[in-house]
Formats: sequence, structure tokens, C-alpha cells
Amino acid sequence: MTGHHPDLIARVRAQWRWRGTDRPPFAVIPSHGQISVWDFPRPPELVRELREVVVLWGDLEVARTRAAWAVRETAHPPTFYLPFADVQRSLLRPVGAGSFCEWKGPAQYWDLVDGAHCLAQVAWSYPQPLAGAEPLAECLAFYAHDLICTVGGAKVIAQSGGFYGGWITPELTGPFKGDPGSNGW
Repeated sequence: MTGHHPDLIARVRAQWRWRGTDRPPFAVIPSHGQISVWDFPRPPELVRELREVVVLWGDLEVARTRAAWAVRETAHPPTFYLPFADVQRSLLRPVGAGSFCEWKGPAQYWDLVDGAHCLAQVAWSYPQPLAGAEPLAECLAFYAHDLICTVGGAKVIAQSGGFYGGWITPELTGPFKGDPGSNGW
């Protein structure tokens, strides 16, 4: 979707069946104090996260903030975008590869590097986001698979699948996009 052709973006956006207005019959019904990812909207909403978000690479603190944005989209656990100002930028190395999101725009990928150690393409950002995602321009998100990530002190579980970057926190119910059998939604 390079070139950001509006008609192509509109066609891709129109393909989504579930938009947070109703839950599919296979969705887990949340208990008191829980939130169903099936109640999140599409297009996604950006919500300021008030809980502390921490990213560790082993014993090395990569980021710590109380100013993250949680991007909440139907069927996905939130993706947390942390301000670059709260990330150890000396650990980041930009990667030439990127991707395109029909909601957020062109993505830039990042490696984490500490001496001879490297986690390849473990983070991404949207330096020129599409309309509606502007707050993400100065933020970075991390895949939690090889990192220790916490939200409000609770360790997160990485969203399944090699492409998705959501963080599953204890209050969420699914099923989640990326789980086996989720390709159709």
C-alpha cells in the first residue's frame, strides 16, 4: 500500500467485519472488571495509558513511562506506544524495512542493540502517521516476545503471531487476533 492511495486504503478498511459494535458468538464474555477486545472499535482508538509501562531487555531497562498511548482495535489486545523521550534511544538502531497499516500509515522498524547483542526488528514507529494517529508520531512500540514488558506492574503476554504487537494484560478477554483460527477475523 505504498503511495497511500486513498481508494486502496478505503477498500482495505472496508473489508473488516467486526468493528466493536457487537461481539461475535465465539467471544469470551468478560467478568466484572474485565474488558473484551471485541468491544474495542475499528478504526482503532488511541487512549492515554495512565499506568506505568516498563520494557526490560534482560536486566537492561529500555523504557519506562506513564505517558504511553494504548491503541485499542477490535479483536486485538492493545499495542502500547511509548514516547521516544522515555526510551533509551542509544539502544535503538533503525532498520531499512517497513510495513504499512491502513489505520496508522507507514511503519519504521527498529533493532535493539547493546554491544554485540541485538534483537532484530523488535520495535516500530509511525513517523508520518495517517489522520487520526497523529499522537503516535513521536512514539515507539515493542514486540513483547523477547522482552519483559509490564503495564501497571503486571507482566504482559505477547499477542500470538509474528506480525501482531499487542500486549495481553490480565483484565482482557478474547479470543485475540493472531490466535490459531483467527485469520478470518
